[in-house]
Amino acid sequence: DTGNGEQLYECPMCSLTCTNIQILEEHVNLHLEEQNFSEGGNIRDLELAQRLQTEEDKRQRSEEEKREREEFKKLQRQYGLDNSGGYKQQFLKNMEREVDRGRMQPFDYHKRKADMMECLAFGIDDGKTKTSGVIEALCKYYQDENKDVRHVWLSTGVDHFHSSLGDRGWGCGYRNFQMLLSSLLQNSLYNDCLRDTTLIPSIPKIQSMIEDAWREGFDPHGASHFNNRLHGSKAWIGACEIYSLLTSLRIKCQIIDFHKPTGPMGTHPRLFEWVLRYYSTDNEGGAKVVCTSKPPIYLQHQGHSHTVVGIEEKKNKTLCLLLFDPGCPAQEMQKLLKQNSDGTSLKLLRKFVGSLKEKQYQIVAVDGVLSLEEKAARCQASQVLTSEKIP
Repeated sequence: DTGNGEQLYECPMCSLTCTNIQILEEHVNLHLEEQNFSEGGNIRDLELAQRLQTEEDKRQRSEEEKREREEFKKLQRQYGLDNSGGYKQQFLKNMEREVDRGRMQPFDYHKRKADMMECLAFGIDDGKTKTSGVIEALCKYYQDENKDVRHVWLSTGVDHFHSSLGDRGWGCGYRNFQMLLSSLLQNSLYNDCLRDTTLIPSIPKIQSMIEDAWREGFDPHGASHFNNRLHGSKAWIGACEIYSLLTSLRIKCQIIDFHKPTGPMGTHPRLFEWVLRYYSTDNEGGAKVVCTSKPPIYLQHQGHSHTVVGIEEKKNKTLCLLLFDPGCPAQEMQKLLKQNSDGTSLKLLRKFVGSLKEKQYQIVAVDGVLSLEEKAARCQASQVLTSEKIP
């Protein structure tokens, strides 16, 4: 009441005073309508923002899944697990390409195809990429030449195998196994283990042999990586597959894992020291050249593998590995067979400490024969752990 008999009405929302109740009602209704409009707008804005964010999240997930699929397919292609065929298919495809380019005559194509099919049917390597006699030539060379070498230890005889039209780009692990096997076949200690393997097997045959080892129970984790199948693929293999195959044949071996550098600039001097002990144990003495009875060593790193066939000790005490590389063609390896070699061809084999700078290396070293009981125990152990780490 204003005191003069006039009634005032106060807005409960903004304290505005009115003299008429109808005006106040209209005023309050305007407040309510404005509030409802504002709240509705906020809700609509929130819903729109949430919908946009959901669509953006869905788009990002789709792109990430697409990238993952493409990366997975890339890895499958890289490691030969993309169902694009294996040794035979690649061999034929590359020969057809050679014919198309005029580098091979159709007659040669059909002859080589027939030869390949025959070798694959018998499961044996055709020997066309093999070089024999290198170790014997090295032994003679070191006895006659090379004044800066104090001692050298060499494996027992090893044939070199290089990649062919059928396995170029992915076959190094299989070729290194062929090199190791060529040495074991010359050693009577392994006659019983290898009585069913008197000739060097072809790459598809080696794939089947590894699958046989998996079926026996060796390395189920590794087998699952390949979906338990190698034959007919271009799948890369490594130290674990070589270990499983050798052990399934009752050949005693071990994997040594040099899982990190042990020297400056990312080098692995402890690997060199291990190889030196492997060759020099039981072979010590004053002789400059020691042709040991030791088999060669399988050496693996990311993306490639080699075969260690010996080690040099220089007069300044530095060490140098001698490696067979499956990527080196036969015509280069045959230079090492020349009697009057001046040593320049040894660059193909020599690897000093500073030359091996991969983050990690694994070696598979053979050392005798397993009994059936020992084989069974190693099969069981391989289901848990197959390598010894060098700290």
